[in-house]
Amino acid sequence: MAGGTSVAAEASPGSQGGPVWGLTVEHRTDPLGVDANRPRFGWRTRSATRGWSQGAYQILVASSPDKLTPSRADLWNSGRVSSSDSVAVLYKGKPLRASTRYHWTVTVWDSEGRKTGSAPPAVFETGLLSTDGVTGWDAAQWVGMKGKTPNSSGAPMLRRQVALKKRVREARLYVSALGVYEAYVNGRHVTVPQDGGTTIELLPPGSTNYDARVNYMTYDVTDLVRREHADVTLGFVLGNGWYNGRISDGSTYYSADGNALAVKAKLLIRYADGTSQTVVTGPDSGWKATDTGPYRADDIYDGQTYDARKELPGWTAHGFDDAAWSDVERVAFDDKFPDAQLLAYPGETARFMHRWDRRPQSITVATGVTGQDGSPNGRGRIVVDPDRTVTDPAKAASASVTIAGGETAMFDLGQNMVGVARYSLRGPAGAKAEFKFGEMLNDDSAGADGPEGSLYRANLRSAKATSTYILKGDRHGETHQDSLTFYGFRYVSVTATDTVTITGLTGKVATSAIREIGTVTTDDPDINQLASNIRWGQRGNYLWVPTDCPQRDERLGWTGDTQVFSTTGLYNVDAGVFLSHFQDTVVDSQSIYGMDKAQYTGLAPTGRFNFPAGGSGWADCGVILPWTLWQMTGDATVIDRNWPSMTRYLDWIQEQTGDTYAGQGSITGDWLAPQKTSAQLMSDVYYGYSTRLMAQMARAIGRTAEGEAYDRLFGRIRQAFITKYLSTEDGTVTVKSSLGDASPIEPGSDPDQKTEDNSQTALLWVLKLGFYETEAQRRTLVGHLADNIGNDAAYKAAHPNSIRVRYAENTLSVGFLGVNVLAPVLTDEGRADLAYKLLYQDELPSWLFSVKNGATTVWERWNSYSKEDGFGPVGMNSFNHYAYGAIMEWMYAYMAGIARDPDSPGFKHFVLQPRIDPTGRITQVSGSYESPYGEIRSEWKVEDGGRVLAYDAVVPANSEATLRLSAVSADAVREGRTPLTRVDGVRLLGHKDGMASYRLPSGRYHLTARLR
Repeated sequence: MAGGTSVAAEASPGSQGGPVWGLTVEHRTDPLGVDANRPRFGWRTRSATRGWSQGAYQILVASSPDKLTPSRADLWNSGRVSSSDSVAVLYKGKPLRASTRYHWTVTVWDSEGRKTGSAPPAVFETGLLSTDGVTGWDAAQWVGMKGKTPNSSGAPMLRRQVALKKRVREARLYVSALGVYEAYVNGRHVTVPQDGGTTIELLPPGSTNYDARVNYMTYDVTDLVRREHADVTLGFVLGNGWYNGRISDGSTYYSADGNALAVKAKLLIRYADGTSQTVVTGPDSGWKATDTGPYRADDIYDGQTYDARKELPGWTAHGFDDAAWSDVERVAFDDKFPDAQLLAYPGETARFMHRWDRRPQSITVATGVTGQDGSPNGRGRIVVDPDRTVTDPAKAASASVTIAGGETAMFDLGQNMVGVARYSLRGPAGAKAEFKFGEMLNDDSAGADGPEGSLYRANLRSAKATSTYILKGDRHGETHQDSLTFYGFRYVSVTATDTVTITGLTGKVATSAIREIGTVTTDDPDINQLASNIRWGQRGNYLWVPTDCPQRDERLGWTGDTQVFSTTGLYNVDAGVFLSHFQDTVVDSQSIYGMDKAQYTGLAPTGRFNFPAGGSGWADCGVILPWTLWQMTGDATVIDRNWPSMTRYLDWIQEQTGDTYAGQGSITGDWLAPQKTSAQLMSDVYYGYSTRLMAQMARAIGRTAEGEAYDRLFGRIRQAFITKYLSTEDGTVTVKSSLGDASPIEPGSDPDQKTEDNSQTALLWVLKLGFYETEAQRRTLVGHLADNIGNDAAYKAAHPNSIRVRYAENTLSVGFLGVNVLAPVLTDEGRADLAYKLLYQDELPSWLFSVKNGATTVWERWNSYSKEDGFGPVGMNSFNHYAYGAIMEWMYAYMAGIARDPDSPGFKHFVLQPRIDPTGRITQVSGSYESPYGEIRSEWKVEDGGRVLAYDAVVPANSEATLRLSAVSADAVREGRTPLTRVDGVRLLGHKDGMASYRLPSGRYHLTARLR
């Protein structure tokens, strides 16, 4: 097997049994290719002693395991440091060398000075520790196939065979591409460790602004090189990826005539006698290339064409005759973009996750179309062959199906997912099979694009999303999966030019969200399905960058979607490094595409669909994402690194709007909201929000004076907002959210629909930011919000011109910029009952509307589809869009009750605040989250007819929590028979409005509380 970007990418830190565990470097376990001169160390502790906390630590770093002692540590002995820190502790030892493995451990003492223990030794390995693409690369160059015309048929395939000199001790492969690559060593696909085995990456090295940065990967290929003692053979297949596909249109590096694809690689071989050898890419070093192989065409949007008749058996192994192949040539990327950096990819790569493979739930064979004349949309319905149709999921998972020309086989995988299909088939040589991908099947509604039961593809817009396979005619069968593209799909339709038999099909899930660290489950199956839909949406859209959708001609890193979902994303998945890397890309895009090199862009990377100004809500991701990462991980490095960029953005807004203290404007506004809010108001609140976050971050990194300046700026923005938007006419307070138009570019919206006062999103943000003057105003605004949501007959009668008259009672009416604040604000304002009612609603618009209508991921629109009305507006209608899944942040923080404390980032101190469902529909919730200090658990169950709450919690060692629990009195909360107020280490904070509050030290708790 081969190693990859991490020695133990999926190894759970909790699998170690000692008191000091979970060692990380740069937030990864035993990582390869660390590109930091001062890496960040982290660890966790465990103790059966309640209230245990760390009092000191000592880190040792050495060049070999036998030197991991205080007297022999030759890189760093931190000495005994009196501190409870165990997150992002900076290395302060001797300079690190490139391509070197280091060993380290940490010893911990408790707060009483007693030695707790030492962690089992861990390792990390540096990368090339350079950014210029020269240092450490041993003269490796970007090379491509000589004479290859960009965009011509055939993917470049490059190989080189080199004699080995001695017995190999270890080998590392460093590789990057302009485009994407598959890498082979000695005939074996280079893999990465996963789930105790190995797996293949999809589309490395991922997506960046190529004129700013390109990533390289590091692989441990020792086992692959050792397989052949005489020679080593390297092979690469190059695809267009994000560099030279339609997706890059509009980028500064885009060329309508195409960009030459290239690879840059270095194989470092270390021999047992201490000597070494390198094999690098270069034009005069024996590399050969061809484009005559089976990879005929590839594009992110359109799919891949593979002609198995053109396979070249053995081309990746030694002994293959490449005499007829072309030479390679240097690709002059460095000349065109001399400032572009070549950097080690800092996180876990996008890869196939075998445990999430999906097998068919049903197979339908269609032989034609009938009923056009009598169907509502004139498209008819497919004619199903019952003899070849399989509806039993157990049988469909492994069934074979034979189709002739003109027939279609439809595979339903039961889950909207992202990746590729792995399929096996038999048929004559030259037969062409087309596998088309889609998220939905057509109904008979006006929005359908084909006969009922056929594959719906209108929402893909111009994306062809087709895997084309030309058979070689192997009578034993043929198996293939695409490697140079990806698809978003639940359904796969198959047609062929000749009779073929599909003997198997599997949906192969690919994602960068590989380690899930949080769960919320309830006793309500609909809510559990919603949580599953959110999780699958994240898996699908966290692919190298956090994308908006994975299926149509977009698949881009929209920053608004990213920022509203980021807290949910970090609860669900260990995604801190992934999102930090994206933030680096956001900063690159600011300088490349942003107005005045200061405005953050609406998406990153690339220039496709970027809007130059008016980006509030999306542009603010550049501030909100670092703040969120700091809050969730406890690592303030992200603030330091991004501070110049963030201040440039805020200064730029001030230059644009001056002493009006208004936002820069927003052309997207509260995107896809049923009730329209002034886009300028949304810009103004986001200006205030970003300013408030800047004040908090400034203080976190010791910039006290700047923090005070941002506090003053926030105060001025607040006052300007109140003066403009808060009306006290007619004896009540009104948020004038009708002052200005909504988004001018939102597709599918009614051009005659007006913005409204007291819109849900406007009220939510006013309450969240405190943009009011008195408590009486606040209470009135909460009442307005409750009335809007309640939407009863009296409200509708009083607001006959509101869009709300079209919708049911207890429905939401927010878009992208209101969805993540809706339930939290309601709960904070004492209306958890409304938050729960909204959660349970399944009429339009609501979260469960999609669940009721068969969704397995979150939709882009509240009305993307309904069984009654069919498909929503096709211009912007993704069935896998995670933004509305931001409700899961509330499910973690309020429903389960695992909430961060803004004053103690990283869950060093956190809040346990389970909010019991006032409606009584949910009576049991279980939540867990693997914080930087260990697993937090919060589980509650209402018993004895609603009179008693049973509550279990785990507070990790070296952290503490504030517990807020519903109870009739402080003494009504008990551990066993003992009132919690009398338990050692627990401190009562008070009892108010039916809520008892305590300070809990670390430990496990099984509590009961009398509710009435």
